[in-house]
Amino acid sequence: MGKVEGMEVGLTLGLENQEGKLKLSLMECGCYVKDISITLDGGASWLYQGFVDAFEEQISSAVQNTITKKIKEGVVELDSLLNTLPKEIPVDEITTLNVTFVNDPLLSNSSIEIEIDGLFMAADEVVNPSYYHKNSKSPASCKDPPKMLEISLDEAVFNSASDAYFNADFMHWIVDKVPDQYLLNTAGWKYIVPQLYKKYPNDDMNLNISVSSPPMIRISPHNIDATIYSDMTIDVLDANETIPVACISVVVRTSVSLEIIGNNLAGNVGLNDFSLSLKWSKIGNFHMYLIQSVMWTLLKTVFLPYVNLRLKRGFPLPILRGFNLQDANILCTNSRIIVCSDVAFSGLYYPK
Repeated sequence: MGKVEGMEVGLTLGLENQEGKLKLSLMECGCYVKDISITLDGGASWLYQGFVDAFEEQISSAVQNTITKKIKEGVVELDSLLNTLPKEIPVDEITTLNVTFVNDPLLSNSSIEIEIDGLFMAADEVVNPSYYHKNSKSPASCKDPPKMLEISLDEAVFNSASDAYFNADFMHWIVDKVPDQYLLNTAGWKYIVPQLYKKYPNDDMNLNISVSSPPMIRISPHNIDATIYSDMTIDVLDANETIPVACISVVVRTSVSLEIIGNNLAGNVGLNDFSLSLKWSKIGNFHMYLIQSVMWTLLKTVFLPYVNLRLKRGFPLPILRGFNLQDANILCTNSRIIVCSDVAFSGLYYPK
C-alpha cells in the first residue's frame, strides 16, 4: 500500500500565434512531493520493507520526475492537436472561410480571447495568415446571463462574403419563370410600356439580372441593412432570337435578420424599398413609376425567395468539431454582431 501526501504540481504555459496557427509551449513545470510512504504486507514483506524505506527519497524523486515527464508529454500532444486545426472552413463550392489566427491570444483570470482572420475568400484561393489586424476587444456584452462563448463578427466579414460571391459571378440570374408567368410576356406590359407590346406583340420575355457591385452590409445597434445595386435587362424572345430591348438600374434596400441554426449563422432578408432608373432603351423612353408594381411583385416573389433560400442554409461559425452551440443569442453593436452562447460537448475532436 502506498500513500502520497502534500503533492504540488505547478506549470506555466505559453500560447502564441505562429504563422496563423496557435503554438502551445511548456515554459516551466515542477512537481513536489512532501511525503511518500509505502507499506508492504504478507509473505516476505518484512524483508523488502527495509529496502523500500532506505530508498524512499529516491522513490519520491522518481514519482516527481515521472509526473513532470507526463505533463510535458501531454503538452506536446495538445500542441500537436492545435497544429491540426484547419486554416480554412469550406462553405460551398464558391467560398471558404479563412480561420487562420491573427495576433497572440489575450489571457485573463477567467477567459481567453483569440482573434481569427474570419474573412470569406474564393474556394480556390491559397490561405495565407494575415497580419493587418488590430486587436480590438469587443465591449463586454455576454453578461446577462453570462455565456461560455462569445463570437464577435465585424461587418467586414459579411462584406467579404459579398465580395467573394460577386467576384465569382454568382450574382447573376436569368429569370424565365415567375409565379405570375403573364409578367414575362409583352402582353403583361401592354398598358405599362405600350411601345414594347406594339413592337413585340405577345412575345415571351426573360429578365437578365446582374448585380453591378458587391452589396454593402451595414450593422448598427438596432438593425442590419444591405444595399444592392443591380441592372435588369429586359430580353424579348422573338423568333428564337433573344433581343435586349431595355435596361433598368435597380437599387434595392433591405433589412437582414439573423438566427443561429446548429453551428451556422443563418439569415433572412426583408424588402425595405427600392428605386428605379432607365439606363438605356431601344423602345423609347418610359416612366419608371409605371413599372413600380411589376418590380415590387418580382422582388417579393422571385428575388427575395431566391436569396433567402440560400441564407436559410447558413454559413459556418468557427466552432471546433465535437462542440455545439447551445442557447445562443445574437446582439448587434456598432459595425459588428456578437454571438453569445453556451457550448455542449458532443465528442472528441478528430482531425481529418
